[in-house]
Amino acid sequence: MSIQDILLQQLANGLILGSFYALVALGYTMVYGIIKLLNFAHGDLYMLGSFVGFIILSFLSDYIGSGWAGILCTMVLSMIVVGFLGVLIQRIAYVPMLSAPRLSILITALAVSMVLYNTVMAFTDGQYLAFKTDLGFEGIELGNVFVTYTQLILVGASISLMIVLQLFVHKTLYGKAMRAIAIDQDACRLMGINVNKIIALTFFIGTSLAAAAGIMAGTYYGSIHFFMGFVIGLKAFTAAVIGGIGSIPGAMLGGLLLGLLESFGTQIPFIGTEWKDVFSFGILILLLVFKPTGILGKTEIERM
Repeated sequence: MSIQDILLQQLANGLILGSFYALVALGYTMVYGIIKLLNFAHGDLYMLGSFVGFIILSFLSDYIGSGWAGILCTMVLSMIVVGFLGVLIQRIAYVPMLSAPRLSILITALAVSMVLYNTVMAFTDGQYLAFKTDLGFEGIELGNVFVTYTQLILVGASISLMIVLQLFVHKTLYGKAMRAIAIDQDACRLMGINVNKIIALTFFIGTSLAAAAGIMAGTYYGSIHFFMGFVIGLKAFTAAVIGGIGSIPGAMLGGLLLGLLESFGTQIPFIGTEWKDVFSFGILILLLVFKPTGILGKTEIERM
């Protein structure tokens, strides 16, 4: 393959990987923007979304098949189920800790993460499960570069979800309430805004997007595993920091940028795929040294 073909192939790989990072990073940045919580259980909700999708798709495949219609229905139902689970976790584990020291709520988030992935591990005996679909391998050939329709649709779906979220936050009453709470919760309470309800809605949206990313990952890779949320959780957090944590456009940009950097970074001499995580977190360290607020972050920003 020529250098141009390699660049095009890595561009396609980077966009699909970056779209997964961006969707999960959005949940991180939304929760942090409102209650300043780094929800380290978020990656495990991504993992849980893939397993919920696996169960739902296995049931729906007998009725509408495992093609795009089945995957779309599975994604919607999984987003709803995992979204409500995120709200339940928020009510049980996080609401009582909001007035506690930040370290306490951070430890609680880590505990929730361990509960989630150990529960799934117990039910699956730690085995990989095949995420079976009826999607083919058809695609588009651009010279020596081959891009499947599945890749194109998944990237398009990710971008569509990001656009819908951006419109929701900036054009709807609930979105304005989220942005207001991110600035001053006490003032919002005085203005009659139900702060707890808006925080619960934020958790619902964030975990729903993570579940959508989990379904997409299962569809793309063809298998799921109880530990799949750990690395992507760290990568999504990295993406949120790169873009400017607390900024929704920053999370989108950071996720896509991290995916592209990983894909192209593996083509650098002496840096193969086994070094991609070192490359990613090395970029994070450099960014925190030279621009701690991230690309779109500011010292004082209007979050959301």
